[in-house]
Amino acid sequence: MSLRSARRSKRRTGTAPGTGDAGSRTHRAARASTSLPADPSLPPTTGWLLRGKDGRLSAYAPAPEGVLRWTEKRPGGPEWTGPELFRAPGLVPYLAIAQGADGYVQLVGLRRTPVAGGETATDVVQSIQYQSGRPMRDWYALGTPYPQDRSLAAQTGLPAAVVDAEGSLHVFVRNAGGGVCGRAQVPNGKWNKWADLKGSGMLGVPAAALTDHGLMEILAPAEDGVLRWTQETQGVKFQRAGDIEASATDGSVSSERTGRERLTHVWRDASTGTVHAWREGLAAPVALGGAGGSGPVALLRTPVDGHDCVILAQRGADGRPALAAYPTEEETAGADWTPTGEPCVGAPALAIDGNGRVVLAAFGADGTLRVTRQKAESGLAMEAWIAV
Repeated sequence: MSLRSARRSKRRTGTAPGTGDAGSRTHRAARASTSLPADPSLPPTTGWLLRGKDGRLSAYAPAPEGVLRWTEKRPGGPEWTGPELFRAPGLVPYLAIAQGADGYVQLVGLRRTPVAGGETATDVVQSIQYQSGRPMRDWYALGTPYPQDRSLAAQTGLPAAVVDAEGSLHVFVRNAGGGVCGRAQVPNGKWNKWADLKGSGMLGVPAAALTDHGLMEILAPAEDGVLRWTQETQGVKFQRAGDIEASATDGSVSSERTGRERLTHVWRDASTGTVHAWREGLAAPVALGGAGGSGPVALLRTPVDGHDCVILAQRGADGRPALAAYPTEEETAGADWTPTGEPCVGAPALAIDGNGRVVLAAFGADGTLRVTRQKAESGLAMEAWIAV
């Protein structure tokens, strides 16, 4: 298949959003000028570009004061509103973002708040956006696996999040012992207690994903491989699956549904930076090139010229977004990476817009959202970038 991308860039300024509902409890700013990333020491995330039920895309980014959001004015663009700033005092500038079949966007983070005696209270927190462009709900504290011990709670890692087939949110963190703990919401909206999934030697951030049959999988880079948890049926507890013999960079795991009950997991090799793919049934991870890049790889499964394909995007060795594609579950076909646009920060994101086009988005160092869309021609040719 052909993979081409425009390398020019032109600017388009988005329109500032309205003031919203007078009774909203959220704090909004018509324009925000925070540079990104808010904290370069934190691992970047992908999956921050999502399409709502109304077909509009929204982009999210953590900022020192809270969360920034951009929203398309109409499905397919090209104009956007934002960035809007939703203030969240104490929120560590890192977001886990998940979306269910209902279109609701779940944002999960870690909050550290000063308390009496010079101590700091640590909480995993969650907010939800029900509709594109609408205010986000107040942040809800999920606590940590250590409600009675602030020193252990402070060792709680950054969260991962996934929405199950019933629309319930599941949150996972590294615990103080180097294993994984999880907390699950039940269909009536209440939350179960934190559960210890065990494990040890985990490096930092786990990754969670859902198969087409509603079964969750968790992967966690560790000192001696990649730890893995699976479910036999929906609603049952997780069980340890066989560890993957690989050395994965912390925070680099991402996943995509590539077949019936199958997830393909992608990460970056800790020693070479090369992108690797693995799924149940493969004897060993398959290299997909991309050496020298950084952060997690954005994944998107979609037809290209009538062929079922997986599209990948990363921050390449030169700091620019880079795009690749290969036939789904045919990793041996290889992936040729094509750099595009200007240098970016963090990790790029991929989505399908309201007109069915592939969209690649990235953030500039000045905090500008930059977007390119698939052209109406054969192959994966992309338009010139615009800066929102």
